[in-house]
Parts: sequence; C-alpha cells; structure tokens
Amino acid sequence: MRRMKLGWLTFGCIAASSMLGLESQSYAQSFGVELHNTLMPASGGMGGVSIARPQDLTSAINGNPASLTQYRGTQFLFGGAWADPTFKMNQSAGLPVGDPNPLIGAYSATSVAPGTPMGNIGLTQDIDELGLPVTVGVGFVSAAGGAVDFRQVPASAGTNSALSVFSLPASVGADLTDRWSIGASLALGIALYNGPFLGTSSMTPDYALRGTLGTNYLLTEKTTVGAYYQTQQSYDFNNAFILNYGGSRLVSDVAMDLPQNIGFGIANTTLMDGKLLLGMDVLYKLWDQAAMYNVLYDNQWVVQLGSQLTQGKVKWRSGYVWAENPMDNNPAINIGGVVQPGGIPVVRYSQGLLAVTGQHRLTGGVGIVDLLPGIDADVMGGGMFHSSQQLGDYTNTSISSYWLGFGLTWRFNRGSCEKLPAPERWSN
Repeated sequence: MRRMKLGWLTFGCIAASSMLGLESQSYAQSFGVELHNTLMPASGGMGGVSIARPQDLTSAINGNPASLTQYRGTQFLFGGAWADPTFKMNQSAGLPVGDPNPLIGAYSATSVAPGTPMGNIGLTQDIDELGLPVTVGVGFVSAAGGAVDFRQVPASAGTNSALSVFSLPASVGADLTDRWSIGASLALGIALYNGPFLGTSSMTPDYALRGTLGTNYLLTEKTTVGAYYQTQQSYDFNNAFILNYGGSRLVSDVAMDLPQNIGFGIANTTLMDGKLLLGMDVLYKLWDQAAMYNVLYDNQWVVQLGSQLTQGKVKWRSGYVWAENPMDNNPAINIGGVVQPGGIPVVRYSQGLLAVTGQHRLTGGVGIVDLLPGIDADVMGGGMFHSSQQLGDYTNTSISSYWLGFGLTWRFNRGSCEKLPAPERWSN
C-alpha cells in the first residue's frame, strides 16, 4: 500500500513539474488544439461531459463557472494525466514543389515527440457564511497544446512544431434563485509556441486573457441544463518565423488565437433511483474567426456523451465523443501573418502538422468517495480511434492516441461532510 501511495505521489510530482517547466504537450485528446475538460480526473472518464453537473471541481473552474455553486466548503484537487499519440506524416514531393533545391524533401515517418505528463490543480471555497450564495475557484490548468517532431528524418529539414498553453483561471459562481445560477471567469493564458512553418523557429512566449460567462438552470429535480460562452484568446509571438530562402531573409511575427467557444450541456438522474447520471455536452468552436487557425481549420462541432453509475462509494464512468474533423479543404496562403514560399502545397504541409482528424473517442473511469476520510480518488483513460487524411496532392497524415489520468480531491469543513449534486445544493 505504501509503495502504491508513493507511486501516485511520484506521478503527481511529474505532472506538476511538467506544468511548471512548461513542457510541450503531444497531440492526443484535443479538439483542434484545445483540451477543454477531456483530461480532468472525473470528467475525463465521461468524455469530458461537465457543463451542467461537473464531477470534479477543476472542470467547473475551467468550464462553466456557474456550476461552481455545486461545491461546498473548501475543496482542493490535484490531478495528473499522460497523453500519448502516434502521428505519421507522408510527404510525397519536395517543397517548394519544382524547386531544384527544395527546403523539404519527400519522406514518410512517425513523429518522435514523446507522450507528455500534464496536470490540473484547483481550489474552491464557498462564502455562504458571509450571507452570499457564492463559490469562488482558482486553478492551474493544461488548456491547449500539441507537438510533432520529425527532426530524426534528414529530408524533413528539422521539421517540428509545438504549442503549450497553460491557463490560470479565477472563477466565481452565484445562486440567483433556488434553481438558477450564473458564473464568470477570467483566465491568464501562458503560451509557448513553435509554429508549423518551414524555416528556423523556436519556442516563443506570450500571454493573453480569456473570459467565460456561464449559467445553469434546474429544470426539474432530476434535470439540469447549462451553457457558457468563452471569448477568444489572442496571442502575438514576436519574430516567431524566420526563413532564409532565395537569397533573402524572411522574418515575421505570428498571430494566433484560441477560438471563441459556445457550450451547452444537460444532465439527468432519473434512472436507477438517481444512481445513474447521464449527461451530454455540445461544443461549437469558431475557428473561422481565430487568427492563424481561420486558414487551417473550419468551425467545429463536438458532441460529448457521458454516464456515471454510483454503487456505494464507487462511481463507474464511461463516455463517447464525436468531434467533427476541423481541417479546412480550401486553406489560404497567409497563416497568422506568415506567407511561406511555395504556395498552397507548403500551406498543406503546415496544415498537416496540426491535423487532429480523429472523430471518435471512447473513455472510461472509476471514482472512489472517501478513499481516506475526506479524500476522494478518481482515475480515467481513453483513446482516439485511428484516422488519416490527404491534404492536397502531396501531404498525408494519420493519427491515433490514448490517455490516462488521475486526481485526488481533499474536502474540508462542510465540503468534507457532503458533496451535493445540483438539486440538493440549490434546495438549501
């Protein structure tokens, strides 16, 4: 038992050091490049379902802030996850096409970017004792990212790309009535970016803010609905693109936005005397209005389905996710302010380095309430089915992935006595 506890602690420390070291994340369970709540310790087992009734507090802090009112007392969560993709690139012609001395040669290879540990930390505190039906939350969250690396292939000319975005959200939720809650959050994004371009580049930092407004409503004693709107997060990476080609030197800043997101969720506990929670979240991602990605991605629908069966202290979770393939079939030449030599074939190559095309994912997980007094434990895992796509005449990509995660939640004061679902919380 002591070795098991030490193993969990070691894994958590690795996840935390990954966050504080700002290491790049590998493409795995993401929609475009954004993770949302798919790697949270409880929500992750339910396909990320968390808008109406989140099952871990970091999902409330990072998602719909109106759902924070479902958490009482003082609660703290420390979670870690491991995401590991298999990404393959097949480039059938040199780039620029027809150049006798191309920058990129033809090659076929698998990315050697390693799977990456990442973490999610959150703290919530209700202030009911001050006469305010309000809960506040703060967190440190793995928000978006990906990495591909073909530097082991000489013909790739050192092709690699990476994005890491970590979010520091501060959120607040308030009960307006017994049935209706609202919430808002403001998050500081910390980004490191190495763009998917030909030429010389390196990880470049920037910072940006993002806001979220949300609401929850108790339709019946068994059914809750929720929704949120999230602003885009705009980054400007200075001198992030440098290329020596044709006797000239090209240097450019790169503009990159994480998109506006609209989410709607519903959760119901009618079946099995309230022991079975069924939920569905629908996300709409406005890539067409996000700098850089407006060229590479189309707007994207995501449907997440999740279930949780409670048997005593044990909660069994499962989920299915369908994510629309976001790849734009008619990309433009200007990518976030960068115009590379070689036209559309080169754009397609850059697009291929960001190709997260898998549409189907399955997840599962287990939670144990009071594993130790006042301490809950959650584990989850999932996989994205293999998919491939032809991008233009010369670039083909394929991807599949799996991920694992865990979390420990400490509940203090009133939170250590009860963790009430929405109906009971709002009825007090």
